[in-house]
Amino acid sequence: MDERELWRELGQQLRVDAVRASAKAGSGHPTSSMSAADLAAVLLASHFRYDYEQPKSPANDRLIFSKGHASPLVYGLFRAAGAISEEEFMTYRQLGSRLEGHPTPMLPWVDVATGSLGQGLPIGVGLALAGKKLDRLPFRTWVICGDSELAEGSMWEALDAASFEQLDNLTAIVDVNRLGQRGETRHGWDVDTYAERFRAFGWHAITIDGHDVDAIHRAYEEAEQTSGQPTAVIARTLKGKGYSKIEDQPGWHGKAMSEEDAQEALQELGGVRNIVVEVPKPSIGAAHSFERGGAEWPRYELGSKVATRKAYGEALAGLGGEDPRVVALDGEVDNSTYSEFFGKAFPERYFEMYIAEQQMIGAAVGMQIIGWKPFAATFAAFLSRAYDFVRMAAISQATIKLCGSHAGVSIGEDGPSQMALEDIASLRAINTSTVLYPCDGNQTAALVRAMADLDGISYLRTTRADTEVLYAADEDFPIGGSRTLREGDDVTLIGAGITLHEALKAAETLAGDGIEARVIDLYSVKPVDAETLRAISSPIVTVEDHRPEGGLGDAVLDALADREERPRVIKLAVRELPHSGKPAELLDAAGIDAAHIAEAARGLVRERDQVTVS
Repeated sequence: MDERELWRELGQQLRVDAVRASAKAGSGHPTSSMSAADLAAVLLASHFRYDYEQPKSPANDRLIFSKGHASPLVYGLFRAAGAISEEEFMTYRQLGSRLEGHPTPMLPWVDVATGSLGQGLPIGVGLALAGKKLDRLPFRTWVICGDSELAEGSMWEALDAASFEQLDNLTAIVDVNRLGQRGETRHGWDVDTYAERFRAFGWHAITIDGHDVDAIHRAYEEAEQTSGQPTAVIARTLKGKGYSKIEDQPGWHGKAMSEEDAQEALQELGGVRNIVVEVPKPSIGAAHSFERGGAEWPRYELGSKVATRKAYGEALAGLGGEDPRVVALDGEVDNSTYSEFFGKAFPERYFEMYIAEQQMIGAAVGMQIIGWKPFAATFAAFLSRAYDFVRMAAISQATIKLCGSHAGVSIGEDGPSQMALEDIASLRAINTSTVLYPCDGNQTAALVRAMADLDGISYLRTTRADTEVLYAADEDFPIGGSRTLREGDDVTLIGAGITLHEALKAAETLAGDGIEARVIDLYSVKPVDAETLRAISSPIVTVEDHRPEGGLGDAVLDALADREERPRVIKLAVRELPHSGKPAELLDAAGIDAAHIAEAARGLVRERDQVTVS
């Protein structure tokens, strides 16, 4: 058959397959797949350059289904490419199948998990940035989007970033099928309004009939030939296209057809097809590599003072000199997170993402797909804006490194809007996460180096204030470890970061009272040093510049939970809404300074002594 006939027949095959797979599973989104079938068919057969036998090839184009609920279409493309068999295709949504309800990298041709709308395009921006500025290869990133997700703010962060960076290697294909989950979308079929908005953000926008295969082909050619700006192909389509009973009808979103309806649909669509497409292969090319060197590793003298946020920046620059795959991103606060040190040393590997935290994390996820090691930093409080991106990154089996600075009440006068007090809890809850909270410059540097080789989501919490250097340079801080800085059998004080210094002061005060306190630096909050914690027999005071829920204290309690007998534990944490003030005033007001730690420890010792006497 000729090319035009192939496009049409492949589009019908993809619709039939969406109906079959979802009907067999008894669930799924066939109608959302059917609307985009022609768009996907022309792309796969004639424009997408990809070697399915070498999915990790740096020369491959990349395709992200931002509308991840259209997974039957994704898997139909894989069947049409010969990547999966008919037998596997029909295991859709079954327990143990690789064909999940929304795509995940369980399949080697899926780069990221999608399904939380508004994330595919920001991740695509990261891929396109990496292709243009890091790998320096001519591959193209294609993102198939839904019209409903254009209500998400993250999409407009991506539009702005892509235009600013002149990502002419990025094409967004917007499936404007008019119908969302519960009815019509905000703008329905008003493709001109969508196009005007893309153009206002600096994109080249093309409006087409999304079922006219010739128009689709011409639009893709135009996108490939456009220079200096990204392209949006905005396609007017029919949800449920091809089956008259459901075509453009509300109430069918996310619903599989009955067996009777499915058979009727297959007949109307012309029956099962088994077309296997010869997908165009990418051109051969080697990715660019950067040279080593350019920045020295920081070393801090014992007893000197340095903020851990500054140590992060200096260590990141040092790491960039050692590992040319390391890249850095920041959310327009690099003179506070000190990512600026990396930016000055390695401007070609530094990405200013401005105040768009969702796009920053999305870009990091995109970059790591093709082997870069992204470190993304902002104030810890603002990472919460991108929490869903971090959550989905874990589902994507992504490896990214995050740094949150200015954590806790110890930042001082800026007040509660800037004080991250929930970040440890939220990041501990992420699958595959590592949560680290250093107390001094040398420990920070060591943990930055350790993060470089960690898989999954790793998070470093840094503080604003200068703190005393307690550890010598070159000391080792294994992930999952802790440090005992002072021995004592009467009570154990456990802190990290800023509160570790308060715990040491409290121990000195307690020693004057004749109470010997052990002090533990629990710098690895997840994974936690359960072995050390479970060996403690004295009562415990945990202290953290964080809410009591889910933080350091709960990490300690989790480690002790299955002991038949465990020591008494008091958690000191920020329990009330903080206000502006001097750091020392705020630590006192929150009840987490040295005086309050000592008071809590005395109370535990008195309790213990009373029990012993009785």
